[in-house]
Amino acid sequence: MARQVRAEQTRATIITAAADLFDRQGYESTSLSDIVEHAHVTKGALYFHFAAKEDLAHAILELQSATSRRLARDTEIRGHTSLEALMRLTFGIARMSAEDPVLRAGLRLATGGTRPRPPLSHPFTEWLDIVTARLLGAVKEADVHPDVDIDVVAHSLVCFFVGTRVVGRSREGVARQPRRTAEMWQILIRGLVPVTRRARYLSLAARLEREIAPV
Repeated sequence: MARQVRAEQTRATIITAAADLFDRQGYESTSLSDIVEHAHVTKGALYFHFAAKEDLAHAILELQSATSRRLARDTEIRGHTSLEALMRLTFGIARMSAEDPVLRAGLRLATGGTRPRPPLSHPFTEWLDIVTARLLGAVKEADVHPDVDIDVVAHSLVCFFVGTRVVGRSREGVARQPRRTAEMWQILIRGLVPVTRRARYLSLAARLEREIAPV
C-alpha cells in the first residue's frame, strides 16, 4: 500500500512538473529531460509512468476534462439557475487556472493543436456541450432571450472565454483573470438577458469576481 501511494505521488509530481513547463515554455520546447530535472525524479521513474511526452500531454488533458466536468456537476447539483451555474463554472475555471498549472497547461495544449486520444473529447468540444446545455436551460427559465441562436452564442462564449485567457497569458498575470471574466459577463449579460433580470446577473458577476479575486 505504501509503495502504491508513493507511486501515485511520483506520478502526480511528474504531471505537475510537466504542466508547469508546458505552460511556461510550450509543449514543443519542453523535453523529457527538462521534466525529469524540474520534477526532481529519475528518468526511470518518469518512464515507469509515461512512455513518451505525448502520454504526459494526454494525462494533463484528462485531468483538465475531469476538473471541468466536476465543476459543472457541482454547480448543477447546488440548485442554481442554468445561467448562474454557467457563470459560476467560468469563474471556477478562472480561479483554478490561476492556482493550478495543470489547467493552464491544458489550455495551452488545446490551443496548440494537441489532440486527445479517444474516447476523450477535445476540451473545446466538451466546453461547447456544457455551455449549450446551460444556455438551453437559461432560455427555458426566461433568463436568456428566447430568440437567440444557442449554437452561435455557445460558440462565441467559448471563444470569448478561451481568447481572454490566451491573450491574458502573454499580456498580464493570471491574477487578472477574475476581472477579465467579470468583464466578459458584463458584456454578455447586456446582450443576452432580458432587462428585468439583468441587475441580478450583473450583481452576481461582481460578487463572483470578489469571491475569487486574489487577496
